[in-house]
Amino acid sequence: MVQKKRKSAEERRTIILDLLKSADDPIKGNDLAEKMQVSRQVIVQDISLLKAAGKPIIATSQGYLLLQKPHAHSITKMVACNHTISETEDELTRIVKCGVTVLNVTVEHPLYGEITRSLMIRNLNDVQHFIDNLEKSGASLLSSLTGGVHLHELEADSSEKLDRATASLKEAGYLL
Repeated sequence: MVQKKRKSAEERRTIILDLLKSADDPIKGNDLAEKMQVSRQVIVQDISLLKAAGKPIIATSQGYLLLQKPHAHSITKMVACNHTISETEDELTRIVKCGVTVLNVTVEHPLYGEITRSLMIRNLNDVQHFIDNLEKSGASLLSSLTGGVHLHELEADSSEKLDRATASLKEAGYLL
């Protein structure tokens, strides 16, 4: 029986970074752990060390993602929204149906100040995954800290798409 030599921590982090660079979608920590034949906690530590070394890795509800430089033709816009938890799926669906990505969510907390978390919701599949995770986890949305008020940073390849998404949010009564 041939025993595989365990990779060094540095080799493992290099492989993790390469996997994230080549991935189109986020990679779950459990999947990285399985591939590297280590525990998920080791992956969490590796990701923390990579972040500390300046690698632009973010943790989303779908897994880890390496932030790529935005395309020269992408445009971003901040929108202020307010809605109930039950309207979350409709809000996100309205945005992505316009060809717009929801980059993140931000709330203004009275004690901690601004809290921003990455979302990277690009399509209807991402919306459904987010909603499924919300329901399964029983977790609260960040906007529950602020009575439903929150900001989204949106990204698209044209101002027309951003305008359509904003108009759709306004039509639903979600824009502040």
